[in-house]
Amino acid sequence: MTSCSQPGCTGQVQDGYCTVCGMAPASGPMALEAGSVPTAAGRRAGAGSDPGASARFPASQPMSARTSSRLASAAFGSARTAGSRATRRTAAASTRFRGKQLGAGITTIPPVPITDPLEAVLADPQVAEHKRFCPVCGAKVGRSRDGVPARTAGFCPSCGSAFDFDPTLAAGDLVGGQYEVVGPMAHGGLGWIYLARDINVSGRFVVLKGLLNSGDRDAYEAAVAEREFLAEVEHPLIVEIYNFARHQGAGYTVMEYVGGRSLKEILMQRRAAAGGRIDPLPVDQALAYILEILPAFSYLHEKNLLYCDFKPDNLIQQGESVKLIDMGGVRRIDDDVSAIYGTVGYQAPEVPTEGPSVASDIYTIGRTLVTLVLDFRGNTSTYVASLPPVAETPVFARYDSFYRLVAKACALDPNDRFASVAELRHQVLGVLRDVVAVNRTEEYAARHSHASANFEAPASDAPHAPISWRELPRLRVDQEDPMASWLAGIPDTSTRVMQLREAPTVTLEVRLARIHAAIRAEQYAMADAEIAQVLSDDPWEWRALWLAGLRQLATGDDVEARSSFNAVYSQVPGELAPKLALAAVCERSEELQIAEGLYRVCAASDANYAGAAAFGMARIRAGRQDAAGTLRALDLVAPTRSSYSLARVRRAGVLVDTARSFDDLAEALTSIDGVSVADSLRLDLTIAVRTACLRRVLAKDPGADLGGAPRDVHGVPAREKPMRLALEEAYRARARLAVTDAERIALVDRANQVRPRTLV
Repeated sequence: MTSCSQPGCTGQVQDGYCTVCGMAPASGPMALEAGSVPTAAGRRAGAGSDPGASARFPASQPMSARTSSRLASAAFGSARTAGSRATRRTAAASTRFRGKQLGAGITTIPPVPITDPLEAVLADPQVAEHKRFCPVCGAKVGRSRDGVPARTAGFCPSCGSAFDFDPTLAAGDLVGGQYEVVGPMAHGGLGWIYLARDINVSGRFVVLKGLLNSGDRDAYEAAVAEREFLAEVEHPLIVEIYNFARHQGAGYTVMEYVGGRSLKEILMQRRAAAGGRIDPLPVDQALAYILEILPAFSYLHEKNLLYCDFKPDNLIQQGESVKLIDMGGVRRIDDDVSAIYGTVGYQAPEVPTEGPSVASDIYTIGRTLVTLVLDFRGNTSTYVASLPPVAETPVFARYDSFYRLVAKACALDPNDRFASVAELRHQVLGVLRDVVAVNRTEEYAARHSHASANFEAPASDAPHAPISWRELPRLRVDQEDPMASWLAGIPDTSTRVMQLREAPTVTLEVRLARIHAAIRAEQYAMADAEIAQVLSDDPWEWRALWLAGLRQLATGDDVEARSSFNAVYSQVPGELAPKLALAAVCERSEELQIAEGLYRVCAASDANYAGAAAFGMARIRAGRQDAAGTLRALDLVAPTRSSYSLARVRRAGVLVDTARSFDDLAEALTSIDGVSVADSLRLDLTIAVRTACLRRVLAKDPGADLGGAPRDVHGVPAREKPMRLALEEAYRARARLAVTDAERIALVDRANQVRPRTLV
């Protein structure tokens, strides 16, 4: 294995992808209520002690009050076009967004044992009555009525077409002279599925998939199409086709046997275990399943194929891997003739009139995600083309970025969905990290960084105030842009604006660079003009909206900046940069609960963001006079950060200011042991601690919580004389470091005042 080349990533490249960030090694950098207006992907996914608070949100606050989804967002994508029906510029799949591994090493999914194939054979193979419909007109057929048993074969009373729901193969039948039938396993919309043995290949188990009604022309053509498409498809996450065989005039696709359970079966088992109550999957597990199967969709799209009918039934887990099955609905992207297969509740609303597309495949993925995590009643009626409101859906309220992810994937306008499955996968990976962070019950700071294809790391931990626009992560330059190399040679100096104006070719990356340089030079009119031009050319270019937020933040327009960053967050819900920016603006505008929640996610998701997020949480909690919460936040700053010493000094200050015992005072000085701190500052803290100790000793207050006063406080006995001597020594040491004579004299006077009284 080789080290990952992504900036800041510590992973190893295995099988072509990084084990930490999931990116390919050659990856190049690249206020409405969230979800209330369909949003789009664009071209790419791609001063004293600080305030602070508790690790848990107050239980009295409704979850909907803590989520940033209630903040206003800037108009974006189709919402920005004001009904002019612009068409988004879709992006080709990019290696920047590819990755690998079930759960991505972020969460754990229980393995599913690969069952004995013989256990899958049905003892009494029948098509349930409620699933019997005429293959031609769709009318109900084969139903019992007035005490008359249902017929499994006959003629449709509406159109007269024949129907037959009985299996056509029996155990022992030899199909194509090679496949010995064991028995029926299941039935579906396109036919019976049988287990068989391949007598020519060591008796291996295979699956035979035939037609439910051989007279159904569309179904027959779909079966033939499945054979043709699968013959072209070779991917480890897609069921493999071996052959196409005939038997007594009927055709059968011969496929790989995939043991395990489908996601639908897993949901049904969870329901049975819960006594019949619907028990959805945990959000992190649902995301992990989808994350793993997305490369299969990218592969199909690259082959100019659409899957069309994705749902929990068609994803099987076997052991610790997953596989996409049932290719009966697959069709070519440019096919305008073949019958379209889909499932109500999963199929995109535009498919019946405009046909399937990459965007409609993405819609089915989003709907599947929602089905996996919700008791999604009404998905085929009330919410057939919408999502339940956030206020009525605890999962959406708790996992803000997850809601934004599915809201974008399931947007009504196909232009407002993710531009590619590769882009979707990149965001799913980030949202999975967010969900795991939210699930943590303890305060946690990530110890590893995760490279983003869109943003660099924050430029500062911003310990004193909410992070400024200059310190927020910068956009990465898309290395596929023709001017990327030229831009790399332009220094980031005061002359950058002028040099960018003289660019030999004006590409999108040149315009974005102009905007950022104009903001730095305080040439806001130029920045506004360039932003307007970019969004006019492509209303879905979220990077322009990000830069608009920086421009608004630079000029103190917090309300508009919050709106812009909130809209960007909805476009790239798996990215941390918009969350950090939104948290900073919310902190400035007193939306403290939202800010704290966003900071907490940032801290637990990426080491590059942990410092800024920790200081943000500390400021908010100190403002609430939550000393314990402030200390927990400051403890999140890692020793590897340049701001670590400042965090420890502030920690000591909080302990001194809020001490309830000698133990607290001792811990204050212990906080800076071994930390690189200026001698003057260390002595100032020592003086503060010993002064507080002396005050407590002199008070002799039996009601004070001395916490079982220790024998000494950082090496000094907790008695009057030794404490006075130690305090005198600290004052005199500090006086030797004084800058002015007046300061030195004042410190010496204080030393004389605290020294023990003597007769000499």
